[in-house]
Amino acid sequence: MIIEPRMRGFICLTAHPDGAAQNVKNQIEYVKSKGAINGPKRVLVIGASTGFGLASRITAAYGNGASTIGVYFEKPPQEGKTASPGWYNTAAFEQQAQADGLYAKSINGDAFSNEVKQQTIDLIKADLGQVDLIIYSLASPVRTNPKTGVTHRSTLKPIGGTFSDKTVDFHTGIVSTVSIEPANEEEIANTVAVMGGEDWEFWIDDMKAAGVLAEGATTVAYSYIGPAVTEAVYRKGTIGRAKDHLEATAFAITDKLADLNGKAYVSVNKALVTQASSAIPVIPLYISFLYKTMKEKGLHEGCIEQIQRLFAERLYTNGDVPVDEKGRIRIDDWEMREDVQAAVADLWKTADTDTLPSTGDLAGYKHDFLNLFGFDVAGVDYTADANEMVAIPGLQKAPEA
Repeated sequence: MIIEPRMRGFICLTAHPDGAAQNVKNQIEYVKSKGAINGPKRVLVIGASTGFGLASRITAAYGNGASTIGVYFEKPPQEGKTASPGWYNTAAFEQQAQADGLYAKSINGDAFSNEVKQQTIDLIKADLGQVDLIIYSLASPVRTNPKTGVTHRSTLKPIGGTFSDKTVDFHTGIVSTVSIEPANEEEIANTVAVMGGEDWEFWIDDMKAAGVLAEGATTVAYSYIGPAVTEAVYRKGTIGRAKDHLEATAFAITDKLADLNGKAYVSVNKALVTQASSAIPVIPLYISFLYKTMKEKGLHEGCIEQIQRLFAERLYTNGDVPVDEKGRIRIDDWEMREDVQAAVADLWKTADTDTLPSTGDLAGYKHDFLNLFGFDVAGVDYTADANEMVAIPGLQKAPEA
């Protein structure tokens, strides 16, 4: 079938398998070009199919020859209907990894559930014995707590007062003002329950109890801080409260891993175009200015460049992992440089629909957004028939109910 992008708001309803495969190949080639990393050999990535999670899996496999298990929740294809993009990403990665002699298997299901945790533990025991690195990179708006059965839904709201500022519709380029009412206490609590560190800690607790964490095991979760202009709706809003909880959880997990000489870290990463960030007011406009500035300064990174640098220059340098005063790894250091932020702040002041095409990088934003779904990828013939019915070679069958 001929597959074209079909948009609804900040979501693309279709995905292109050939574009996804080319994206994965490009990321693999980038990691290989940077040379070997003396890192982990057995890696679990929770949230492995897109963005930073996918980049983590690729970096572990092709930077260090690691065996990888990926956990994700993706929609499989049906005849005449495409899969979600993470399905095609994972298929492409596992096809290439297995062709290159690398162990790569995966589990498709609700990572918040006890059943998926147990299936993952059973797979580790059967095939790898233990794991050295656990990446936690889930991005879901909804979570059902497996211990209480309560379903929580996150919200993107400020705390304490109404927020108003500029935003952009990245499809049309129209700059407008958005106002968001503040969250109530229940909305704050629900957001922390979905996006905080509780599930990360559940994973580590279960894995430690099952004996599948290796001596010296490291676990890393991903976070974001951002600049003053996004602060009210992000770091000082409901999401920020959840990120505070995530960062506090790293210390709790580190205490629990002390007898294994293990460590938990939160890595603060750069602002990038993701399905999640596209849904947050203000962020697309900020990223448009950030991309423009960082590209001009030769500092721009995508997911794979960020994560390769995280592994090679932070986590696995044979020395102490450098952290900030709150114990966080700062791989957003180039984004938060004073000269970068000063330039973005100046551009922000003049932002409107007329000036944005010249002052921002909206084209780069749109390109990266389409790339998430396998579209606008160089070297792919989008006029040709594509096979939507792609299988994931290492996908494990769900356990019997």
